[in-house]
Amino acid sequence: MTDTVRAQSAGTVAEIEAVANTALPPPNSTVVPLAEAPAPVAAEIRARMAEVTLGDSGSVLYFGAKAQTELQTISQQMLGDVKNKDLGPAGDSLGQIVTALRGFSVSELDVRRERSLWEKITGRAAPFARFLSRFEKVQDQIDTITAELESHEMKLLKDVKGLDQLYSKTLGFYDELALYIAAGEAKLAEIDATVVPAKEAEVEAAPEDQKILRAQELRDLRSARDDLERRVHDLKLTRQVTMQALPSIRLVQENDKSLITKINSTLVNTVPLWETQLAQAVTIQRSAEAAGAVKQAADLTNELLTANAKNLRQANQAVRTEMERGIFDIEAVKTANAELIATIEDSLRIADEGKARRAAAEKDLTEMEGKLRETLTSAKAHADAPAQPAA
Repeated sequence: MTDTVRAQSAGTVAEIEAVANTALPPPNSTVVPLAEAPAPVAAEIRARMAEVTLGDSGSVLYFGAKAQTELQTISQQMLGDVKNKDLGPAGDSLGQIVTALRGFSVSELDVRRERSLWEKITGRAAPFARFLSRFEKVQDQIDTITAELESHEMKLLKDVKGLDQLYSKTLGFYDELALYIAAGEAKLAEIDATVVPAKEAEVEAAPEDQKILRAQELRDLRSARDDLERRVHDLKLTRQVTMQALPSIRLVQENDKSLITKINSTLVNTVPLWETQLAQAVTIQRSAEAAGAVKQAADLTNELLTANAKNLRQANQAVRTEMERGIFDIEAVKTANAELIATIEDSLRIADEGKARRAAAEKDLTEMEGKLRETLTSAKAHADAPAQPAA
């Protein structure tokens, strides 16, 4: 709900309370007769009695017609208000808000559910993303409806105030009719008590040539008296209808006040509470996501700490092992020493063998030299011998 509508709704509360607490006076169902009326009321009754002229049939036939005309004006105004007042949209708007709120379930926000494989393949948004998307759509709808409800609320407030004025006017005309009825009954009592007996005496005392004329006057007087009685009866019926209109006006007012209260409660309480619940749901979801991220970070930190501790132990073990070792390992020294001894022994052996081979070679060389000399000596002796003659 927009801040403007929220502020207007909150500001209307005082006005609604003022309208709802307005006390309208109840109608007085009894007609106070002239003899019992206080002086101001008695003066009003006598003023209306003076409007009746028995010799003027129009004054009798239209006695109290002004009050009835005013009542007709009030009835037409009420009918116009009923025609112009369209309560349907207000009820429809309330129904739309209820439908929108009930159609949006917070249970759709399942923080534990992940997208299924099919949702991932089809590219459907995650539950929380769909939740926010629906929230934005419903929020736009509710903003539109609340603006309409605010307009209906202001119209209904004007109607209630207008009905207050209408009630006051109707009550005034209701009291006015009571004055006319009291005046008519007083006039009838006066006619019956004085005027008719006087006219009857006048007829009895009239000469024979005027008796018919005076008798006709008496008949006209009695006819006017009966017409006035019928007019008073009509005024009583009109007053009864007017008295029925007063509670009808109050009933319409009460219905309007109830609808106004319902609209205002929806705008001030229901919609903000719904928005608060959704905001809490979104906040809880985001808090859960943040808690998950913090848990993952903590788990990663613990894993790193464990791995680093293991690496530190291994590295420390290797370093300390190397630190405790000598520069040359004793086994390596033994091996090197053995290899060195073997090498020396090999050298000595090879030297002895070489010496023996050289001695044998010298012996062989001496022998070969002696054989070569012998061969050369033998060859020279054959060369120096004389040639023998042929036989």
